[in-house]
Amino acid sequence: MADVFTTRTLDIPTGSTETVHDLTAACAEFLDQTAHGRDGLLNVFVPHATAGIAVMETGAGSDDDLLSALHDLLPADDRWRHRHGSPGHGRDHVLPALVPPHATLPVIAGRLELGTWQSVVLVDTNRDNPRRQVRLSFLG
Repeated sequence: MADVFTTRTLDIPTGSTETVHDLTAACAEFLDQTAHGRDGLLNVFVPHATAGIAVMETGAGSDDDLLSALHDLLPADDRWRHRHGSPGHGRDHVLPALVPPHATLPVIAGRLELGTWQSVVLVDTNRDNPRRQVRLSFLG
């Protein structure tokens, strides 16, 4: 199975602020090292209960727009039953229901097949966890 399935874990410093962290370059580097020109699938997974993976445009304000929309949908206040951590932390545990903790993407000839403006991002609203792990897995 080693010839068809390869996986690696990335350690991502996210700091103590809400963030949208672009993973696209790390995904491309992983595929350069593992796909060897093959077609297949890349799975991106964050094994945390308070973060998600999204495919979206970055760098043109969409990152901040997403965080703003999430703040509107999931305010960081005292309404949440889950109450440990910083105020409003319960919302972080609801985030993966809206921004799932995974994405599976096509790989053609060893390259990630994204649209012109698409990027793969880690979405993290949890200010209490300054480091995240992201698992990249190639099947092909």
